[in-house]
Amino acid sequence: MGGAEEPVTLPAAELSVLAKRAGFELVGFAKAEPIPGAVLLDWLAEGHHADLDWMAQRVDERLDVTKLLPGARTVIALACNYWHSDEPSPVARYARGRDYHATMRDRMRSLRRSLRAKFPGVNDYGSIDASPVMEKVWAVRAGLGTVTKNGCFTTHEFGSWVVLSAMILDAPVDTYAQPLDEDPCGRCRICIDACPTSAIIADRVIDAGACLSYQTIENANVAPEALRPAFKDTVFGCDICQDVCPLNMTPVKAGTRFEPRSLATQSVRALAAMTKAEFDAWVPGSPLARAGYDGLRRNAAYALGAAGDAGARPVLERLLEDPHEPVREAAQWALGRLG
Repeated sequence: MGGAEEPVTLPAAELSVLAKRAGFELVGFAKAEPIPGAVLLDWLAEGHHADLDWMAQRVDERLDVTKLLPGARTVIALACNYWHSDEPSPVARYARGRDYHATMRDRMRSLRRSLRAKFPGVNDYGSIDASPVMEKVWAVRAGLGTVTKNGCFTTHEFGSWVVLSAMILDAPVDTYAQPLDEDPCGRCRICIDACPTSAIIADRVIDAGACLSYQTIENANVAPEALRPAFKDTVFGCDICQDVCPLNMTPVKAGTRFEPRSLATQSVRALAAMTKAEFDAWVPGSPLARAGYDGLRRNAAYALGAAGDAGARPVLERLLEDPHEPVREAAQWALGRLG
């Protein structure tokens, strides 16, 4: 008896067309070869993931996509630009519009439908930031860009203002990309020097626990007191290391899916004073739901104290009576900063 039949080789150019029709702006192809363990395990061993325990789970699948899709041969790396404007906001740019998970999921479904209609014998596994797939590694392998010193994946076309996803196929393609042979950072360390909490502890090594993105989104308890002064103008996420990057100086405006929503256009004071009814009206379909009502108000209280906003005293005094302890504690710290 002969061995298993070799899967058909797919045309990469045609797959690229299907992916771009689905809404993905950058598309690349990498062989589904295992990722060296050190890429992830060294970072975990140093404890740089803080309490993001999910990063230490399903490690075998993260390092070998054949554990997710048996017979995997190809990873399609996909990227979308999300930059929309330079309007000031206490919310990181990626989170100002519709939740990018939903946008990327819609585009992934469209690509999957096209793929299965065109190549019905091919199996796939789609990943949109919530699966054990290391999207940045695959984007590098597929030649879409490089990882810069701030740990962000950065492209020639859109800088680092991109969100990533990946689709794994159990068929080869006729053309695979090579990683870009370049280091766009060189001796530049602007991002390292600009980080207000020194979270970039080495070239391309980020201490998650010190990062404002982690503190404002993932940490549901009180923030370390030493980091609170860095909360100025920051309520959800942080763009500082991207804002200062010379590779991001010519952004491209994204489509309407990433247009800022009401919650992201509020002032820090308004977010601190936000009622539960306002939160419930503003948050559906927004990434800010992850921080929650209490988390956003806690962050806003820190931001008001860090900014020394004396006009926020009435709001902060009301928060002293809040039933949520981290909110009360944040308000007390902020009032102490006002003197």
